[in-house]
Amino acid sequence: MPFPLLFSPLKIRETEIRNRVLSTGHQTWLARDGRPSEDLAAYHEARARGGAGLIVVESSRFHSSSFTDSPEIRTDSDDCIPGYRAIADAVHRHGGRVFGQLSHSGRCTQRLMGGRRGVVYAPSPVPDNRFHTMPREMPADMIDDIIESAGAAAKRFAEAGLDGIELLVSHGLLFAQFLNPQVNKRRDRFGGDFDNRMRALRMALSAMRRGAGDDLVIGIRISAGEIEPGGLSEEDALRVAAALGGEKLIDYVNTTVGSMAGLGGSIHVVPPMSIEHGYVAPHSARLREATGLPVFVAGRINQPQIAERILAEAQADMCGMTRAMIADEEMANKARDGRVDEIRACIGCNQACIGHFHMGCSISCIQHPVSGRERTLGSIGTAGAPKTVFVGGGGPAGMKAACVATERGHRVTLFEAERRLGGQALLAQMLPGRDEFGGLVTNLEAELDRLNVDVRRNTRLTKADVEGGNAEAVIIATGATPYLPPVEGAEEAHVVDAWALLQAHANPGSRVLIADWRCDWVGMGIAEKLALDGHHVRLAVNGLHAGQELQPYLRDHWAGKLHRLGVEIIPYANLFGADADSAYLQHSITGDAIICEDVDTVVLAQGHAPETALEQELNGLDGIELHLAGDCLSPRSAEEAVYEGMMAALAI
Repeated sequence: MPFPLLFSPLKIRETEIRNRVLSTGHQTWLARDGRPSEDLAAYHEARARGGAGLIVVESSRFHSSSFTDSPEIRTDSDDCIPGYRAIADAVHRHGGRVFGQLSHSGRCTQRLMGGRRGVVYAPSPVPDNRFHTMPREMPADMIDDIIESAGAAAKRFAEAGLDGIELLVSHGLLFAQFLNPQVNKRRDRFGGDFDNRMRALRMALSAMRRGAGDDLVIGIRISAGEIEPGGLSEEDALRVAAALGGEKLIDYVNTTVGSMAGLGGSIHVVPPMSIEHGYVAPHSARLREATGLPVFVAGRINQPQIAERILAEAQADMCGMTRAMIADEEMANKARDGRVDEIRACIGCNQACIGHFHMGCSISCIQHPVSGRERTLGSIGTAGAPKTVFVGGGGPAGMKAACVATERGHRVTLFEAERRLGGQALLAQMLPGRDEFGGLVTNLEAELDRLNVDVRRNTRLTKADVEGGNAEAVIIATGATPYLPPVEGAEEAHVVDAWALLQAHANPGSRVLIADWRCDWVGMGIAEKLALDGHHVRLAVNGLHAGQELQPYLRDHWAGKLHRLGVEIIPYANLFGADADSAYLQHSITGDAIICEDVDTVVLAQGHAPETALEQELNGLDGIELHLAGDCLSPRSAEEAVYEGMMAALAI
């Protein structure tokens, strides 16, 4: 077996877990009416079928003081039991184990209900720095009720047939708030010295054990350092976990880092691709040594090789590979069978997993649209009548279309005008810390190879090819080109496009202004690249802030890097003109002039225009089925391109 430690069993209490592959609790927004849904059961069943050892179902709200209008699971009544039982049955059917998870956000929430902010309760009225919430101090009887509710929820998990329960003490949430003397200012039995600050957590765990009985595994998830001013330290986490383990209140510790109480700490809730792989493992190793308990760890563990190394170095007993299994639910089976090259590796883009969560949408993956849509897209089936299909364009949309059409039994030829497949993804991977984005192309190329798709590089699809090749259907995925708006004075100034800069077709001067209309990865990435190369950089964004269109954790991490590099960011700024040594901007709201002097080069990051030449050429052809996918329809992101490529192939 290629990964002997990763695929060895682990026994906790009386529960044996078949391997060390863990899907950590993560919000999917697949709950319906506060209960686990059929979609959620199908989502977790796919990962159990794919070989996951343990699945922790997303955090549930077990007390009314934390309810919101979000599609979260509520475990405050027996109504949740049938949905959890369906999940347990689905996971057990494939040999996996499944735990439930309990959470209360305390001050880390806006608690939106009906568009209004509700009353937020926390140990003390200490504001957070992310949601800008000033909480109300919890009455002692509410704390007692929360503790009782944790026990009642644990009993429901047991009745539903789950194997264990995890209580969130991580990310600056309620029970972490009780532990933190900077946040817990109480003078009653729940505040003050260490033992009093531990009281609520100890009582909750005891109530959970009474509710769950002796058989279920009970553990906590804890941040080994909240990485936030005034947050709990690693030493705090070690002391808490060691105390709970010594008192036999917990059976394991699940390690993470970060806090939801501030922008800096929240980056680590779902760390983006520029953060090191497996970076939390040294923390879990120290927790393992301090407690003597089985310890889980997560944090950028997207490949079985990384997990095997962490286990070999005795840094943890189980590895959270959540996003790896969002990108490829069969990851564990492929790794176990030595089919590592077939794994669709997660690239840490955060766009459709946690990105969808922040948009209020159900979970998916930019590489794998089936994720979160298992009941509708989980089985593509074969085409009733195989056809000769030509795909024009070898970016993510065209590559995905070619793969899916081939899987359905069609005879497919993919045409790409350039020598390399990948489209704009090839540019994205050239930015600092973004090389992993190229994995999108690598994964799709591997799928094309395995399916033996006829790929013709350096060949632009034409009308003559379609007619001469007897094509019955054409998927147009020709992408987009840079949009170059008129810039007054451009003939006098040094104005270059971001694509040309990345492809080394243009040389910037020492003082650069980036005119960023799209407010996405292009402007921020070019700014970082030029600043690292020693240029003086100003990033003028036609939006509220840099990275406005990016997933928040990625955006905030990038904003921190640009700050350290001394990049000046000018918000609400629209490019108007330029000359030999200045750039002229307009304030997006008032239209007032913003003049930037001492500018050698203006870099245009002004979005893209759809490439429609092939569409126009083929329009009107008789007997040819035409489908469009990706940026040639409308320039957006890789997520839309891959999804539309898949859907175009399914439509033939």
